[in-house]
Amino acid sequence: MPKKSYIVKINYNWCKSCGNCYHICPTKTIKKGQLNRPIVEDHSTCIGCLMCENLCPDFAIDIIETVETKEGETNG
Repeated sequence: MPKKSYIVKINYNWCKSCGNCYHICPTKTIKKGQLNRPIVEDHSTCIGCLMCENLCPDFAIDIIETVETKEGETNG
């Protein structure tokens, strides 16, 4: 069975740095960066719960599911 992984895509043009995403993230994949901007240093810790995407008042977060194939490649 292919392994699922997730990429957290943040649109900084829409983000107002409210902090909701990094306060709600259960795995701390999204962290507080400079000037309160959300940052993602390691996408592999994301579990795809979509809490950040659903809570974002600016619709600035997209969680993209990727599937790892047998050869180790990822397809989005």
